[in-house]
Amino acid sequence: MPDSSTSEEILRCARRLITTGGYNGFSYADISAVVGIRKASIHHHFPTKADLVTTLVSQYRKEAEAGLAAMGNHFQSPSDLLRAYTGYWEKCFADSSDPFCVCALLAGQMPGIPEEVATQVRAYFHMLTEWVTSVLERGVADKQFRLSAPAAVEAGIFVATIHGAMISARAYGDGQVFHAIVQPTFARLTG
Repeated sequence: MPDSSTSEEILRCARRLITTGGYNGFSYADISAVVGIRKASIHHHFPTKADLVTTLVSQYRKEAEAGLAAMGNHFQSPSDLLRAYTGYWEKCFADSSDPFCVCALLAGQMPGIPEEVATQVRAYFHMLTEWVTSVLERGVADKQFRLSAPAAVEAGIFVATIHGAMISARAYGDGQVFHAIVQPTFARLTG
């Protein structure tokens, strides 16, 4: 049975490499050099690159689900929940801790990634959009938000805005760009 600590180290390394270079921007040789194990050992844990990235994205989605649930325990207001979500990404840009969503990066590469990876990426976006939809619906019920389209459509707009803001911030090399793009979204929802 593969050593779980080595598997986790491989996954952490792959995550860093994906956020900097995308799916095709790394190989098992790159992971081998960083983690300090042979490529054959990586294949023992993850027989193919698709297996590795599928596992990574599934894990990433579960972490996101847990993070969203934890935010729900700390913030009752729908507006505060959405601000906490965007605040998480602002902090990540500010301290370079996780400056890009793995699934957003992979979504931009969908035509060139294996279907099993694409399936997990879609599952992440479905989960996130469903969460935002539920927060928006609560916000409408609480009279915090006024939507100009159905909640599911507005959720799609919100998710696209957040991920587009990530791309723009990365393009300009400036985390403030993320904030500048995201803030008008709240004015539109509360206006």
